[in-house]
Amino acid sequence: MIDLHLHTFFSDGTLSPEELVSYAKENGITTMAITDHDGVSALERGIIAGEKLGIRVMTGIEFSTEDENGIYMHLLGYGFDWRNKALNREVEMIRKKREERNNALLAALNNIGLYLSEEDLVIREGQDYVGKPTFAIALMKKGYISSPKEAFTEGKFMRSPAVRKIHREKISIQKAIKLINDAGGISVLAHPMKIAGIGRKMDFFQELDDLLVKLKNWGLDGMECYYRTHGKEEAMRLKQMADYNQLIVTAGSDFHDCYYDHSVVPGGFFVDDKFDENQMIHQIQHSIEGKKMV
Repeated sequence: MIDLHLHTFFSDGTLSPEELVSYAKENGITTMAITDHDGVSALERGIIAGEKLGIRVMTGIEFSTEDENGIYMHLLGYGFDWRNKALNREVEMIRKKREERNNALLAALNNIGLYLSEEDLVIREGQDYVGKPTFAIALMKKGYISSPKEAFTEGKFMRSPAVRKIHREKISIQKAIKLINDAGGISVLAHPMKIAGIGRKMDFFQELDDLLVKLKNWGLDGMECYYRTHGKEEAMRLKQMADYNQLIVTAGSDFHDCYYDHSVVPGGFFVDDKFDENQMIHQIQHSIEGKKMV
């Protein structure tokens, strides 16, 4: 009934906001959040579509961030004012940095014999976002690969050494948390098992716990414990950590499309007998209301 991690074609998804809301409803979702990467363009249309179809659509966003030690992680924001000026200024700056990164990616791919042009990256009319999944679709349409997933084969295509050297400057996690909180929303650490850079020096969960303490001091409100690639033991361990650190527990599928990848659907994540979606919604609402009262 709940999925708080969904993408539209305003970032690297393939469905319009209206199509996404309709597809979520078909899959039994009654509360959802549109969490496009570094952007808020889909939110107004998604909210209106939700009102028409009887689905609650929360404002959402997903930032690519890093901390002072270079730990790369994604941060989700919920319930914020999507018209907030400071947040939109940062979104515009991130967009410009992404364009610079994309030009460098095009050059790197061409240098290894994968010839793409800017026109090849236009997947739909009116498109204003190009991310790595866009490159994957373009490579497939040009016949270099048979599916977008193949583009991320280790050592090849988008994961070839020349391409992997190209990085986009990321917003600091501390700044991203503050932006979301100052806009009246709550900040949530996305898919923690995917965090790059921890678990090398000591036990992964010990390093994650240390990271959570730091992030909470910076204003972090929650953690995405239920996620499509989190198994039972991982989800239970993450929930225990969230509860111990007094963080809101959230759930999301990270759904992007129903054309190229049929393995993920809205609501497509493991849940256990401790999963209480009503309590989750109540905690999120309570926390958002608390921010508005400050």
